[in-house]
Amino acid sequence: MNNNMKLIAGLSLLFGAASAHAVDHPFEIRVGEYFVMYDAKANDLTGPFVPAGVNVDVKNVNTPYLAATYSFDPHWVLQLSAGIPPKTETIGKGPATLGSVPYNGQVVSTAKWFAPTLIVNYVIGPEAWPVRPYVGVGINYTHFYDRQSTAAGDAANGGPTAISLTNSTGFEWTVGAKVKLADRWHAYASYSATKVNSDYIGNTAGVIRKTTIKFNPSAFVLSVGYSF
Repeated sequence: MNNNMKLIAGLSLLFGAASAHAVDHPFEIRVGEYFVMYDAKANDLTGPFVPAGVNVDVKNVNTPYLAATYSFDPHWVLQLSAGIPPKTETIGKGPATLGSVPYNGQVVSTAKWFAPTLIVNYVIGPEAWPVRPYVGVGINYTHFYDRQSTAAGDAANGGPTAISLTNSTGFEWTVGAKVKLADRWHAYASYSATKVNSDYIGNTAGVIRKTTIKFNPSAFVLSVGYSF
């Protein structure tokens, strides 16, 4: 039996066992707030006229959170989540100035991102528990768009600059707690960490500067869910 057949057989056994212990209201919609924190690491920018030590950082951001879930049984839950795409600011890091232009600490570019994540959660304990912890692992896809160089970024680059950021696919893990509020209402608190890497290219009238950014986002999420 090849690996694909083994995987299909394993999923069949898992979902077959889950269907024998189905919950009354398996679907749930959750709304809340993402509190996203970055621990960004980037290579120094490379390209013509770039001095040593020119780097970037990323500002933390908050955004509304949305999720839809399906419970195969009281323990196994499939979750699709995403935030309302926020505008994220990139900050210059390194020399105080580039020539006579301020750089360190300046907002040099902005971008929006859409980052849906598919997670399988395991909820611990019986349904009767008022608070149930859970753990999960899944796959995140991050698409960057509306990428803009600011006036400070254009000045540092020596002119109007077009920016590109490659999309990213990476693993995410999460831990959290589910709190029963009423018959179909629950509150959730969770912490997650995600692998998001992107290649940056800045194009200033044909002058190309590059770096690779590891965004290393983590997020606290507070939400409320209604099952049906």
